Amino acid sequence: MTTLEYPKIAAGKVRELYAVDDEHLLLVTSDRISAYDVVFDTPIPDKGRVLTAMSVFWFSLLSDVLPNHLVSYEDDRIPAEVRGRALLVRRLAMLPFEAVARGYLTGTGLADYRARGTVCGVELPPGLTESSRLPEPIFTPATKADRGSHDENIAFSDVVGQLGRERAEEVREATLAVYRRGAEFAAERGILLADTKLEFGVDREGNLVLADEVLTPDSSRYWPAGGYAPDSPQPSFDKQPLRDWLTSPASGWHRRDRPGSPPLPEDIVAATRARYIESYERITGRSLQDWPA
Repeated sequence: MTTLEYPKIAAGKVRELYAVDDEHLLLVTSDRISAYDVVFDTPIPDKGRVLTAMSVFWFSLLSDVLPNHLVSYEDDRIPAEVRGRALLVRRLAMLPFEAVARGYLTGTGLADYRARGTVCGVELPPGLTESSRLPEPIFTPATKADRGSHDENIAFSDVVGQLGRERAEEVREATLAVYRRGAEFAAERGILLADTKLEFGVDREGNLVLADEVLTPDSSRYWPAGGYAPDSPQPSFDKQPLRDWLTSPASGWHRRDRPGSPPLPEDIVAATRARYIESYERITGRSLQDWPA
């Protein structure tokens, strides 16, 4: 993606992490895109800017809910070559779980429900279908999978077993608080927040801190409220154009071919880029053109 003077300490599907000093890290978001656990070689222009700008927006809006790791997106320690898609953040001891909140039944939550009538051990009423709104948001933690692997849903008791009950309950309540605030804000803009995946760390004083990205189209399912109807999949403000193309005969690609990464057609790249930008501009009410490039 880029070469920086800072030592690289980690790299994921989309982000790379660099050591700035003993207190700070540089979190750089690329234009890479993944689907079905495959990272594609064709980038989506401006995707990194969208995810970075969206996280900054939400970190600010959620600052009264709990502290976060963001220090700056304009600091002199951020090299010019990654300005606009990099954040200077605090070092934290990261928790070993994905903290997931669900307000609607879809994805792996739907699969769990169909198999057992529960999601991560949470009992749900019978008769729910694809995209059903849940009676109330639920906390459904997952493991952090290595690149190329799936996150696995786990029970709340597993989180308690590793973190202790007090910390586990704090993570659950913080996750649901972030989801509720995000869902309420998005609804005012005609968008449903179906679910979201968060990451938390602990600072040197032992405080729980919101980290990584937050409420972006990569970590959350956003659906247009207009036309919402349960019993079927909903259109989403993320990489849906890419998913639709990959599962169509036109792509010639099949999941069994993984880790094959076909080049993406220009129209799919353009449609996916437009979907990401629309999500940012509709939710924040801001133009991406005003964000640093």
